Amino acid sequence: MKNKNVTCETRIYTEAVTAHHHAYGQFLFPLYGSMDLKTMNQQIKLTPDYCFYLAPYTDHVFHSPGRNEFLVLDIPERMLPEQTDDMYTEMNNEWSAVKQLLAAEINRHDNESSIVNLTNYITGKLKTEMPLSIDYINKNYRQRLSLETLAQIENYHPAYYSKWFKKQTGKSVKVYINELRREEAKHMLTATDWSITRIAGEMDFLNISSFTRWFVKNEGMSPHVFKKLKKW
Repeated sequence: MKNKNVTCETRIYTEAVTAHHHAYGQFLFPLYGSMDLKTMNQQIKLTPDYCFYLAPYTDHVFHSPGRNEFLVLDIPERMLPEQTDDMYTEMNNEWSAVKQLLAAEINRHDNESSIVNLTNYITGKLKTEMPLSIDYINKNYRQRLSLETLAQIENYHPAYYSKWFKKQTGKSVKVYINELRREEAKHMLTATDWSITRIAGEMDFLNISSFTRWFVKNEGMSPHVFKKLKKW
């Protein structure tokens, strides 16, 4: 059944395994307890440390073992961006504040406009929220990162993650990481007085030879020549 209006309420789920989809977006904020949830591309155990957004028409199977309570926000399609993806998000300070505001509003009688305003804010985050794995790459690109590790952060299968990543960034995982590493290496060569050996170590290369081969492959010159040219 289509949900024409925003619905925000607390719900308790049973241990019975249920499979369905709905024609509206849905945010699940666990208050206590957990939910085992599986979509075509993800399998997660949703706990109060995370929240989960289900895009419209996403087939999913779920059940909740033990005592539980969830704050659930159902969002009609007309209020959503044109296309959204499922989103598994850690409850940082910003999302915790959103959950607290929603929980406070459902206890008020005249809360419709406030709930709608909060929903508009949340749907805006669907457009701008940086996925956890991409944020992880941006903070850890100096290290060697495996596709399996990144896929696990999003709870995706590695093969699906590769397609998803390219849809998100327009680049493959390898190209995206390589570009970040190239720019960082060039910055260290020109903006610091560090030796090339130290820079190779900072970029997590095993030795200066492997760093030099990588740099030549990407820039067409050795790091020593690049550093010397940029000083002129």
